[in-house]
Amino acid sequence: MSTRAAKLLRKPGQPQRPTLLELFFDLVFVFALNRVSQRLVEDLTERRMVLAEAGETLLLLLAFLVLWFVTAWITDLYDPQRPETQLLVFAAMLGALMMAVVVPQAFGAGSLVFAGAYVAVHIVRGLVLVPALRGHEAQRRASGVLLWFSMSAVPWIAGVIVAGSARGLLWTLAIAIDCTAILLFYPAPWTLPAPRQWPVLAEYLSERYRQFFIIALGELILTTGSAYSDTSFRQGGAAAAFAVSFTTTVLLFRVYLFRAGQLLPDAITAAAEPTRLIREAFLAHVLMVAGTVTVAVGYELVIKHPFGHTDLAWIFVILGGPVLFLAGRALVEHAVFARVSRSRPIGALVLAGVSPLMIVFPPLAAAITAALVLSCIAASDTIRARRHPPEAPSPPR
Repeated sequence: MSTRAAKLLRKPGQPQRPTLLELFFDLVFVFALNRVSQRLVEDLTERRMVLAEAGETLLLLLAFLVLWFVTAWITDLYDPQRPETQLLVFAAMLGALMMAVVVPQAFGAGSLVFAGAYVAVHIVRGLVLVPALRGHEAQRRASGVLLWFSMSAVPWIAGVIVAGSARGLLWTLAIAIDCTAILLFYPAPWTLPAPRQWPVLAEYLSERYRQFFIIALGELILTTGSAYSDTSFRQGGAAAAFAVSFTTTVLLFRVYLFRAGQLLPDAITAAAEPTRLIREAFLAHVLMVAGTVTVAVGYELVIKHPFGHTDLAWIFVILGGPVLFLAGRALVEHAVFARVSRSRPIGALVLAGVSPLMIVFPPLAAAITAALVLSCIAASDTIRARRHPPEAPSPPR
């Protein structure tokens, strides 16, 4: 075994808690998620929100999520105290920061910076890790990761060269390759058959997932707080909308943390096939983070325009954000307990069912409706906790 590789990998006895390095890395993503949400707010405010713009914003969000999750896996697999690991994290920070700066022009003049930074982070990481792991089994896994990002780099860079809808199509193909690779755990000819066990620290990775959701909540607080500070504090509608936004933020945190959110590391440890739970947890947190960012967009609109006509697109973000969050939260619960509480799908169905009615009510009414549904789900969780003893995780077999 290579001495260099052995030093780079995490040691069995190392702490399973994230370090300040990872928390430092997370700071960039508060800004990045805020830039994504502001891009969507501008589209909605200027009444030019169509499916194409929504798809572009979703694509940019997914790019940031892939970058964050892959970097989280890097600090899970490799010793964060090693200079090589720290440099890779700093490089990912710089790349994410450059991507975030050009988010408003990502499909225009900033396309080269956005795609170039994204591709560079992933390719440089592979070019550092593959030689460093020479002589160790982990080199095969790192080579597979590099292979997949090399494949997706082609449509990413090709999308910079073309313009218009062709760029969107190529970048959609690129992000589809990257997301597929994550879900399949980067299979390659030299790693097949795909392993049923993935060498992760369950407590560490679960904690990082939870921290990323907290980042999304931080972006929600930043967005709604900034929106309210730009209004006249004497406006009763804006004050009411801000109060509803804070209540919703607390409810999202409460519903997320209830039982399954706390037991995710134990579930991964107890699972017969941990890779399945890691995959479900990844999908769940993508949905919940996307939902929280969408909630931030909706509540900024509500704070600035609490009364008056409610556009259909506004209803989509105000009520659709909580629906996305509940879908992700249900997936977490299924991963931990192999079941889903009825309150999650019922709440999502109620929000979807009342959406058409909200067209005749002001935006503030839609926000209050979302908060009331989340309040009922939180109350249901509290009642269940009092009536039933704490459950041990029982992941799907």
